[in-house]
Amino acid sequence: MLKPQLALVIVLAGGLAACSETATLKVSDGTGPSPKLPQPNKTLIPTVNIAPAIGWPEGARPTAASGTQVAAFAEGLDHPRWLYVLPNGDVLVAETNAPPRPDDRKGIFGWVMGKFMGRAGAVVPSPNRITLLRDKDHDGVAETRTIFLENLNSPFGMILVGNDLYVADTDRLLRFPYKDGETSITAQPTKVVDLPGGTLNHHWTKNVIASKDGSKLYVTVGSNSNVGENGLEQEQGRAAIWEVDRATGQHRIFASGLRNPNGMAWEPQSGQLWTAVNERDEIGSDLVPDYITSVKDGAFYGWPFSYYGQHVDVRVTPQDPALVAKAIVPDYAVGPHTASLGLTFAEGSKLPPSFTQGAFIGQHGSWNRKPHSGYKVIFVPFSAGKPSGQPIDVLTGFLTEDEKAMGRPVGVVIDQQGGLLVADDVGNKIWRVSAAP
Repeated sequence: MLKPQLALVIVLAGGLAACSETATLKVSDGTGPSPKLPQPNKTLIPTVNIAPAIGWPEGARPTAASGTQVAAFAEGLDHPRWLYVLPNGDVLVAETNAPPRPDDRKGIFGWVMGKFMGRAGAVVPSPNRITLLRDKDHDGVAETRTIFLENLNSPFGMILVGNDLYVADTDRLLRFPYKDGETSITAQPTKVVDLPGGTLNHHWTKNVIASKDGSKLYVTVGSNSNVGENGLEQEQGRAAIWEVDRATGQHRIFASGLRNPNGMAWEPQSGQLWTAVNERDEIGSDLVPDYITSVKDGAFYGWPFSYYGQHVDVRVTPQDPALVAKAIVPDYAVGPHTASLGLTFAEGSKLPPSFTQGAFIGQHGSWNRKPHSGYKVIFVPFSAGKPSGQPIDVLTGFLTEDEKAMGRPVGVVIDQQGGLLVADDVGNKIWRVSAAP
């Protein structure tokens, strides 16, 4: 006899397969400065289209864009998600996953979704460490690997300012002393500021970068729900980018209404802060496009009350018309449900000319769209500090022909030799894209 929970999964899975809707637009229709936004299509049971995680077969690799090549920079890692390159060329990788958050999977639907996300490779235990990778001979393969920091709490973002290394755990921003060339840090950290966490911690990743003068730190804090269904009181300080004074730890909300911001970077020409944002789910395969956008001080970007400016989400009650009226339209859509996480500009890139002015974006891939979207790395050309053309695929081939995930790209960064590093948390590899000979 089937266990009640397993029977429920089978019943709901059958229902999901039978009742889920299908996209009527192409991913490209939901891409660019003016994406198509059809009417919401909220179904009784949300579309769940998981690409089961299987890892890479021996010798397999993603497909690189014309004029480039890809190889493994490091293999055998444990859920690598985020990357940072130190000034001496050493690469730090956060091997990490979600912390325990029992209140985020409460109820029947939450429990079922946890099972589905397990198939996608999203619920493995967090290694809670940062690993250092060193390619001393500059051959594109890291020959040195050491545990740089351990016993962290779902670490994600990293930034070095002077001799201070900042690490964004899921619930606090930490500072460690750093010496050039060292391969591990054993000193105890100093807490800079607490970050929203706890047993209900829906979007757990926290990223951090620094202002050009190093006086301010900017920290991403994702929402605690899809569209506020856990109560707006659970969203205090969330769906926002914080500005933190590096000396005192004092902070303020720099920008809000950003459902789940992850990647952040300074656009080289304008000096403007940009971020990659995951938008909301469960109103159809064509809604809502994820996006990259410049981030204005004090600006509101809609979540949860509206999307793409003043497109009101009727699921959210009570509404806030005055706030919706202030909602800023994002700069550039990158496709619905693509889970665009990684963001880095091409400054320092030695890839072919078509990849030297613009932004690289790591798209982790969809679960709420049929057919799938994302599961690749794209490049958005820029001109005069703004997007200026259609995206170009940089790395593809993360899905098999029968829609299984061999890998899922997350963080992206330019290394000291001008190659593009890509963290693959399902493939447990760091890929390196370089110019073809």
